Amino acid sequence: MEEKTQDEKLWAALSWLPILWPILAIVALLMENTKGSAFVRYHAILSIATGIVTVIITTITIGFGGVLFLVFFYWAYKAYQGELVEIPVLTNFCKNQGWIA
Repeated sequence: MEEKTQDEKLWAALSWLPILWPILAIVALLMENTKGSAFVRYHAILSIATGIVTVIITTITIGFGGVLFLVFFYWAYKAYQGELVEIPVLTNFCKNQGWIA
């Protein structure tokens, strides 16, 4: 597996932070020095997709899904450690759509 730079790890982790979600994920996708990184793209796209699903769950369950945003901090930590996050069903969906490798 290819070694990730500190910059890639940082932007992958920032993509998951619910504080400024999805702004940081979109910025990570568009920045010149990170847009060529498959690692950053993987985390940014998965963060956006997961956030959309979480917003839908929160709307349907009248707030319960908001607790899911706390898990985003754990995924940000995993990304900063250079690991890929696997979210059941959603990761495979994004791969099947060709959004991530």
